[in-house]
Amino acid sequence: MQILVCIKQVPGTSKIDVDPITGVLKRDGVDSKMNPYDLFAIETALRLKEQKGGTIKVISMGPPQAKEVIKEAFMMGADEGVLVSDRKFAGADVLATSYAISQGVRQLGNLDLILCGKQTTDGDTAQVGPEMAEYLGIPHIANVLKIIEVKESSILVEMDMANTIEMAEIQFPCLLTVEKDIFQPRLPSYKKKLSTKDREIKTITFNDLEDKNEKRYGLSGSPTQVERIFPPSVNSDRETWTGTGAELSSQITDKLKQLKFI
Repeated sequence: MQILVCIKQVPGTSKIDVDPITGVLKRDGVDSKMNPYDLFAIETALRLKEQKGGTIKVISMGPPQAKEVIKEAFMMGADEGVLVSDRKFAGADVLATSYAISQGVRQLGNLDLILCGKQTTDGDTAQVGPEMAEYLGIPHIANVLKIIEVKESSILVEMDMANTIEMAEIQFPCLLTVEKDIFQPRLPSYKKKLSTKDREIKTITFNDLEDKNEKRYGLSGSPTQVERIFPPSVNSDRETWTGTGAELSSQITDKLKQLKFI
């Protein structure tokens, strides 16, 4: 099988500044890590490779430092890595991001399966995977909870539909977004770190893409923009009450009325 896993480098902390003009997160100088949900997609790919053989590629979009998460994927067992990176992609919303990555995917040849994590911890939209599939013109299933069977030309999966668990069979090539309960991700291997430290990571830039219409990438290609991002206010006020059950009940009721909760 030819498997591609989409991964992303996300901030390793919640204390991040926001550009007041564009509403984009300022990632420079911020500690970063691999998106935790993507670890489950990588583990799924590794299990499928162990079962069926083949090659695992990973692709990420971001600045040059995003190569670090590709190196981490190598330490887990991925075979090849690609970074989609260009200043023209900066500030992209989910639609422009999906389009840019899908254009990068087209440079990688024939693939049987594309795997994505459920969502990212910095955006939480859970839209990029399905939107990529639409741009690529391939079928897709989200919220995959279990791989039931891999057949010659299709894969049978179980998906979490909130109120129900459903089974579906989908033909290759296809895209799946996987839940965090699908497998327990393995730890990176120090031996693989040493053996892959010089492995080449291919970079795909704007000039490598088939579609060079700049209005489809970055801020120009983003129909949505965040108007405001701000950290939640922290309220550390505390009150301690003592008394009988009846007295405390009365105090709670009065407080809820004061706060206009009731």
